[in-house]
Amino acid sequence: MSEQTNCDCHKAYKHHHGALGGAYGLAVLGAAVYYIQHSATFWAGVLGVLKALIWPALVIYKLLDFLKM
Repeated sequence: MSEQTNCDCHKAYKHHHGALGGAYGLAVLGAAVYYIQHSATFWAGVLGVLKALIWPALVIYKLLDFLKM
C-alpha cells in the first residue's frame, strides 16, 4: 500500500461550470415561474415545468434552422 493516503487524483476532475451554468439555471427557473403563473390548471403547470426544461433545445433548433445549418 502506498504511503500517501490522501490521493490528489480527484483534483484533476474539478468541474468548472462558469457563468453560463448559472445563467442557464436562472433562465430555466424564470421560464418555469412564467409558465406556472400563466397556467389555469394543475396539469397546465406541470406541462409548463416540462416546457421550461426543454425550451433551450427548441431555441437552438430554431436558430440552426434559421441559419440553414
